[in-house]
Amino acid sequence: MSSVKLGRFTYRLVPQQFRCRMGSHRGIRRRVAVVATLLTLFLIYHFTIGSVPYQPSSSQYTNSARTSSDKKQSQCLPLPGIEDVLVVMKTGVTEALDKVPVHFKTTLRCIPNYVIYSDFEEKIDGVQIHDAFRNIDPAVKQNVDDFQIYNRLSKRGREGLQTQDFADEANSAIGKPNNPGWKLDKWKFLPMVKEAHQYKPDAKWFVFMEADTYYSWPTLLAWLSHFDPSEPHYIGTETQIADVIFAHGGSGFVLSNPAMKLAADEYTERADELHEYTDAHWAGDCVLGKVLSNVGVNLSFSWPILQNSNIGELDEFTTTFYRRPWCFPAVALHHLSPDDIRFLHDFEHRRLAKSSRLPLLHSDIFKELIFPELSNVRNGWDNLSDKEQPTLSTFQECQSYCKETANCVQFVMRDGTCYTGETPRLGSHNSNAQSGWIINKIENMVDQAPQCVRPDFGL
Repeated sequence: MSSVKLGRFTYRLVPQQFRCRMGSHRGIRRRVAVVATLLTLFLIYHFTIGSVPYQPSSSQYTNSARTSSDKKQSQCLPLPGIEDVLVVMKTGVTEALDKVPVHFKTTLRCIPNYVIYSDFEEKIDGVQIHDAFRNIDPAVKQNVDDFQIYNRLSKRGREGLQTQDFADEANSAIGKPNNPGWKLDKWKFLPMVKEAHQYKPDAKWFVFMEADTYYSWPTLLAWLSHFDPSEPHYIGTETQIADVIFAHGGSGFVLSNPAMKLAADEYTERADELHEYTDAHWAGDCVLGKVLSNVGVNLSFSWPILQNSNIGELDEFTTTFYRRPWCFPAVALHHLSPDDIRFLHDFEHRRLAKSSRLPLLHSDIFKELIFPELSNVRNGWDNLSDKEQPTLSTFQECQSYCKETANCVQFVMRDGTCYTGETPRLGSHNSNAQSGWIINKIENMVDQAPQCVRPDFGL
C-alpha cells in the first residue's frame, strides 16, 4: 500500500483491490489526466479529514452566546422553494438515538418534506425512522456477512445490539472495516435512492444528509435556483476512487428528480449485479456514483459549498485546491455534535431574523464564528497548525518564531513540539496542546480578502 505525506500526517492511498471496478454496458466516461490527479488529492483530503483526532466540543465557542433550541421559535422563516425538496437523512441504529433528535428542533423543524432511513425501523420522538433494507432481496440479507447486525436487530430489536457494535474505530483509507454498522452502511445508498423516489415521486430535488450534518436551507435554495430541476443533476463534493468520480456522502449531495429516477430504475433492473458489486466494494457513495455515471449522469463539482469539515477544521483562506472558499456559499458542514448543530441553527436563525437574506458565505463563517474565537494564547487547544518546527522546544520560542516569520499566522505546541500555520483555523480541544494566533496578521488577511459583492456559485 502506498502513502503520501501531507504536513504532519501520512495518508494511505486506496489499495487496488478496494478500488471501484465494474463493467458498464454504457461505457465509462474517461476524464483527462489533470482532473484525475486533482480529484485523487480530494480523495485523500475528504476520506482522511474525519480521522483527525480533534472533535468539535459543546464548549468550542466561548465568546459567542449560545441559545437553546429547546426554546422553540414560534415561527418558521420563509423558505421559498423548500416545498419542492425532499430531505433524505441517512443514519444507523448505533448513532440514531444520540444524533437524530436534535434535528427535530433545528434543521428539520421547518422542513415540510423529509424522510429518515436507517438499518432499524423505529420511532424516535414520535418520528418514524424507516428501514432502508425492507425491500432488498432477502437472500442478500441472509447470505451477506455485512447484514449480521441487521439480522440481529430484526430478531431482537435494540436488545440484539452487542458491545462491539458501538466500538469506535479511526477512519482510514478504506473507512472502518472492523465496525459492523459502518460495513452495513454502504448497502443503504441504492435502496435509499429507490425508496426516497417512491416516497415523494413529485419532488424536484432530493437532498441527502447524515445525522452529523448541518444544512443552511436558505443558502441551499439560493444555490439550487441556478440549476434546472427538470434536467438530471448530481451535485456534490467531488471525490475519486480509481476511475469513479462521485459525491462524498458525508458532505451531503443533491439529486434532481430525473437523476433519481434514472438511478432507481437502474437499481431495479440490475439489482443482482449491483448487490455483487456493493458486496465487493467498501464505499456506498462510490457505488451510487458509479451507477449514476453508468446512466449518463455525471457529477457537478460542489467544493467548497458542501464541506466534509466542521467549523474547527475549516480553512477559509486555503489555496491548496482549485477554489478559494472565501466568497463561496457555505451550504453544509459535517462531523458536527448535536451541540454544534444547535449552535449553527440558532446562529443562522438570528442572522436571518435580522433580514440578512444573502446566502451564508464562508467569509461570513470566518468573520462571525471563527475570528471572534481566536486569541493570542489558548490553553488545552489545538488549532491544527501542521508545519513542524523541530528546533523550537517551548511555547514562547514557538510564539516568537511565528511573530517574526512573515507568513506565519498561528502556532501550537503539541506534545512538546512546535507547529506553525500560514492560514488561520480554529481547531478544537486537546489537553496536550497550547495554541496561539497572530491577530494583527489575520486582520490584515481579512482586510485584503475579496469583498464578495456577490456569492460565487462556481457556475
